[in-house]
Amino acid sequence: MKYCSALYAVRSIEAAKAFYQQVLGQNIVLDHGTNVTFEGGFALQEGFAGLVGFPEDNVRWKPWNGELYFETEDLVADAARIRESGVELVHDVKEYPWGQRVFRFFDPDGNLIELGESMRSVGLRYLAQGMSDEEVAQRTQHPVELVRLWKSGQCS
Repeated sequence: MKYCSALYAVRSIEAAKAFYQQVLGQNIVLDHGTNVTFEGGFALQEGFAGLVGFPEDNVRWKPWNGELYFETEDLVADAARIRESGVELVHDVKEYPWGQRVFRFFDPDGNLIELGESMRSVGLRYLAQGMSDEEVAQRTQHPVELVRLWKSGQCS
């Protein structure tokens, strides 16, 4: 057995495709009409209840119990562009103790999305601020060897 994909139910596959492609910049790798798979392996399904065979009112929109997670190298610009699209925010950009800044919002169907800056970006930001490799490793909770790879450009 191997893991293949996360799938979220959507009301309109066309509206969902537009959001994920135009606002989040995601690329479709497989389009079956009412089921679409994107690069990275997540999928969206219109008509989920009927497909699975349970009542439509069993589908919970905006369930708050899972999220799709994306990373970026430019959180400030991407968060601004996403805000401008008019999405409902869960919270604006906030920073966690390990230094990563994240931004959470809902897609048009109420599915929770998190956009975080990559840990490489976090590490490079701290290095640019003058922190040593060891200080960056301690702050980001990542091995110093990985910090050095980030710094050398050998690891993304």
